[in-house]
Amino acid sequence: MQYWIDLFISQFKETTWLQWVAVVFGVAEVLLARANKIWLYPAGLVATTISVYLLVDVQLFAEALLNVYYIVMSVYGWIYWVRKRDQPPVPVSYSTRNEWSTTLAIVFGGWLVLYLALKHFTPSTVPVWDAWVSSTAWAGMWLLARRKIENWILLNISNLFAVPLLFHKQLPLFALLTIILFVVAIFGYFDWKRSERETGIKIQESGQEPETSLL
Repeated sequence: MQYWIDLFISQFKETTWLQWVAVVFGVAEVLLARANKIWLYPAGLVATTISVYLLVDVQLFAEALLNVYYIVMSVYGWIYWVRKRDQPPVPVSYSTRNEWSTTLAIVFGGWLVLYLALKHFTPSTVPVWDAWVSSTAWAGMWLLARRKIENWILLNISNLFAVPLLFHKQLPLFALLTIILFVVAIFGYFDWKRSERETGIKIQESGQEPETSLL
């Protein structure tokens, strides 16, 4: 434990101002998302744009690509929010067997493709780890887009492996932000489970047939 504390302190002292800006806006994005405020999107755009530059600089190419995707989705989400903000959200639910099959294909197929690309076409020193962090995050985001409860599990698998990787690449503030996201995802998982249960109760009370899950 003392080793990790000393490592964090030493890396913290060497943190650049760009890391500070990216993390401050990253935290702002999380807080704004929790408060359901549209300003989460511009905050996220600032954080992810800077993150792409910083991650490429330390040769975490798969994570940089992941943040490019975040940029695209932030723009899409911002536009979608403005157009659809008065409509009711899609209810959360558990993944079906088909959705789990797709999820596992994204995780392992994505990992293999990213690993081979990193190993043969980039100077990455951590192709296995970098590819795994990104492929599990891609799968989590796919489930998140479909409002599936298990998205939090996949995102936290990604977060769990990302923390030591970010420390290894001397990005301590990014590691700290990832730890915060890990905790947020735990609360998100239980919040979504409660939401799904409440929706099921309402469906039963209304006499409607609930959707069948193949899980």
